[in-house]
Amino acid sequence: MTFDDYAVEPDSEDSSRPLVRTRLSEAIAAAVADLSAAGVASPRVDAEILAAHVLEIPRGRLLLVDSVRPDELRRLRALVAERARRVPLQHLLGTAAFRHLELAVGDGVFVPRPETELLAGWGIEHTAPGATVVDLCSGTGAIALSVADESAAGRVVAVERSPVALGYLRRNAAGFPAVEVVQGDVTDPSLLSGLRGAVDVLLCNPPYVPEGTPVPPEVADHDPAEAVFGGADGLTVIRPVVQRAAELLRPGGVVGIEHDDVHGAALPELLRADGRFTEVTAHPDLTGRPRYATARRT
Repeated sequence: MTFDDYAVEPDSEDSSRPLVRTRLSEAIAAAVADLSAAGVASPRVDAEILAAHVLEIPRGRLLLVDSVRPDELRRLRALVAERARRVPLQHLLGTAAFRHLELAVGDGVFVPRPETELLAGWGIEHTAPGATVVDLCSGTGAIALSVADESAAGRVVAVERSPVALGYLRRNAAGFPAVEVVQGDVTDPSLLSGLRGAVDVLLCNPPYVPEGTPVPPEVADHDPAEAVFGGADGLTVIRPVVQRAAELLRPGGVVGIEHDDVHGAALPELLRADGRFTEVTAHPDLTGRPRYATARRT
C-alpha cells in the first residue's frame, strides 16, 4: 500500500460529522513504500521522522499514537512526496541534528553529516579551558558550536566564505557568546592574521569530494557544490587549509581536518610534507573508512 491508495478527505466543517481517521501504522507503511520505491536509503527511519514531525512528538512516542487526522495525513503525504523527490530530510524538517544541537539548514548550506561528529568530538577533547579554537569552512557552524557547547573554550572563531551559509551560521550561533563569526576564504594568506601563532585548536571540514565523483541526488541537487567538491583530486581546498593551520597554530597547538575516504594517505602526507607538524595521525570513521587526520604544530 502507498499513499496513492488513500483518498484524503478534507476536514469537515460540520462538527456533527465525525472525522475520518487513518491508522498511523498504515500511514507510515504507505510512506515507507513510497520512499523505498524512490530509492531513499533509509525509508523506515525517514517515514517515522516525518510522521513525528507532523504530529509534533518525539519519534519514540509514535507507538503511543493510534491514528492521524485527515489534515495530518495530508501534511505527511506532502512531505513524503517531497522526500521521494530526494529533497533532503533535513530541509523538510528545517533542522539537522548534530551531537547535542539542532541546527537550522536549508538550500545554500551544506547539511552536516554524522561522521563529522567524530572530528568535532576530537576537537572538544583537545580544547582546554580558555582555549582559542578556529573552525574553517564552518558552514552551519556544526563543529564550532559543538565546541562552544561542550567545552570551556574561551574563544571560538567560525570562518565561512559563502554569504548564504553565513546567514545560517549567524542564526545558529545566536546565543553562543564565545563564538565569533567571520566571513573569510581559507585560500587567503591574510585570513585571521591577528591570530597567527595564537590558536590552540584548528578544525576544518572542507569541501573534499573529487570532481566527477557520483553523489546522491540529495547532495547533487541541494548541497552547494562549492561545499562538496574540492577540485580534480579533492585536495584543492585542503592544501591551503594545511597552510593556514601551520600559520595560525601556536607551538603545540593541534589541527584536525576531515577528508574523503580516498585521502587516507594523501592528507597525512600533506601534513608531514609541510614540515611544521608532528604526531600526524589518521583516524577512521565508525565504518572503518579513513575520515580525518590530526597533527600537532611543532
